[in-house]
Amino acid sequence: DKPDPVHSLPQPPARNSVASMVRVAATALASLAWGACALSSASNERGAMNPIRKVVTMLQNMQKRIEEEGAKEKELFEKFMCYCKTGQSELGASIESANTKMPALASSIEAAEGKLAQSKEDLKGAQTGRKGAKKDLAEAIALRGKEAKQYAKEKAEADTNLAAIAKAVAALEKGMSSGFLQTPTARVLSRVVSQADADLLQEDDRQTLSAFLSGSQGADYAPGGGEIVGILKQMHDTMKSALQDLVKTEQEGIQSHELLVSAKEKEIAAQTATIEAKTKQIGELGVDIVQMKEDADDTAKALAADKKYIKELEVSCKTKADEWDERCKTRAEELVALGDTVKVLNDDDAL
Repeated sequence: DKPDPVHSLPQPPARNSVASMVRVAATALASLAWGACALSSASNERGAMNPIRKVVTMLQNMQKRIEEEGAKEKELFEKFMCYCKTGQSELGASIESANTKMPALASSIEAAEGKLAQSKEDLKGAQTGRKGAKKDLAEAIALRGKEAKQYAKEKAEADTNLAAIAKAVAALEKGMSSGFLQTPTARVLSRVVSQADADLLQEDDRQTLSAFLSGSQGADYAPGGGEIVGILKQMHDTMKSALQDLVKTEQEGIQSHELLVSAKEKEIAAQTATIEAKTKQIGELGVDIVQMKEDADDTAKALAADKKYIKELEVSCKTKADEWDERCKTRAEELVALGDTVKVLNDDDAL
């Protein structure tokens, strides 16, 4: 707290006015004059001090006391004026600093609030982006699972069909057509023929194979150079090529999936890092803004207090300066009055 500018320094002691001093001196002189003659002879006989000399001594002591009091008051006044000068200088510097600080704080708060708003938008965007990336990743994994399951089914079926055709060709080339038609492989081949599309098997070839597999050609079939083996081999080649394409497509799908998973995981990691950074930044900015607003409020209050106090100090200092001038004038008058009185009393005739 700042000291009270009016009562911050000791006040000088009160003194008698010039009129009071003169009245005291006049009364003393009158009393002495009244009794001077009557007591003169008796005083001389007793060797006592002349009464007027006592008055002179008293007045001289008063002069000395007034001068001493004046010196003490001057010391107090100079201290107070030094305080005024220092206080006004310090308050002026404080006010100037606050006037510079206030707009700087306002600008910093505005900038921080703008940055906070942007950080919140960035956080929201990162959260949305991460959620979308996680959804994309989950969907990609689910789709890859379905594709892998379908691939496994199609490949197993293709392997079974190719194996059936290969066994059929081998059996027919060995002249074992009758025995082959009684095997499970023949039933698999029959299903393949019935389900084959036009790209795999033309209709004429389908009918030929169906007739063979049903046993209508039976013993009339000549193995080795027959039409059935040729059709089966063509089917085998076509299905083998299709299986290779299937495997290639699956491998490409796996590679694409791995690239997608890697990209999404990196995206999720990046968004997570952004979320963490922005969350931390938002917290720090929030604290900074609160502190800056508190600082601005404290600075504004201190500025108002300094402005009020410097005005009070200016008034107080001016009042003290005026009082000091008046005291110096009064003291000088008192000393002149005392000096004149002492001069009169020191006159040889008076003594």
